[in-house]
Amino acid sequence: MTKILVTGSEGQLGKCIQKIAKDYPEFEFTFYGSKTFDITNPKQIAEVFSRTHFEYCINCAAYTNVEQAEKTPIPAFEVNSEAVRLISLACSEFLTSLVHISTDYVFDGEKETPYSTSDKTNPINEYGKSKLAGEKHIQRNLKEHFIIRTSWLYSEFGKNFYKTIVEKVKTETLLQITDEQTGCPTNANNLAKYILELLRKNSKAYGIHHFTDGEPMTWYDFTKRILEENKLQNKVKLERAKNYRTFAKRPRNSILG
Repeated sequence: MTKILVTGSEGQLGKCIQKIAKDYPEFEFTFYGSKTFDITNPKQIAEVFSRTHFEYCINCAAYTNVEQAEKTPIPAFEVNSEAVRLISLACSEFLTSLVHISTDYVFDGEKETPYSTSDKTNPINEYGKSKLAGEKHIQRNLKEHFIIRTSWLYSEFGKNFYKTIVEKVKTETLLQITDEQTGCPTNANNLAKYILELLRKNSKAYGIHHFTDGEPMTWYDFTKRILEENKLQNKVKLERAKNYRTFAKRPRNSILG
């Protein structure tokens, strides 16, 4: 039986993997959330990896607060870069293949067409820089890796844009949403299935992969779709935001090809 370690298992992607784990009886999963496994702690990493020989480690753990990362980048780099370096070294030592989740924010958004896996990276915020630093650690330390970049994740779990919009309708009569950024919303359940199918095939297509649900739209378009899916379009007024500003710069185009 193939043994798989899943870190960050209490995040939305980790919970989506847990939800479908029963559909993969050939895999034996060990799930760790941040409360039981601190991936920034080298001693804990050594203990976990030496206790069981894992064929794969799926690293779902990440610091994802883009705005806060811009104000205090050190915690983001600790989780998205340094911890990833430690995990990649452990995977190398214990002959474990690593599946690591990265982001569309490693790009600057200036390209007019979708980004390919070979396009030059150039993050414009601290979150993107921390994720790219993690990618580079993996590439330096471990050949047997899958870096899967994705974008605009949402699901029934955790905090995400989809759930936020549905909740806002309960208390607000007007939603002002930007149309200045374009990307591909991605259901974390689909990403979870993509990852496990990749491992089921025993794929050796190591390197960088892009996975999204494939339909580009702006945040305004995505909001409109969310309202329609939940039959809430008549409950709230939706407007395009004027002078939309965030503390962290965001890529204008982050469509992953």
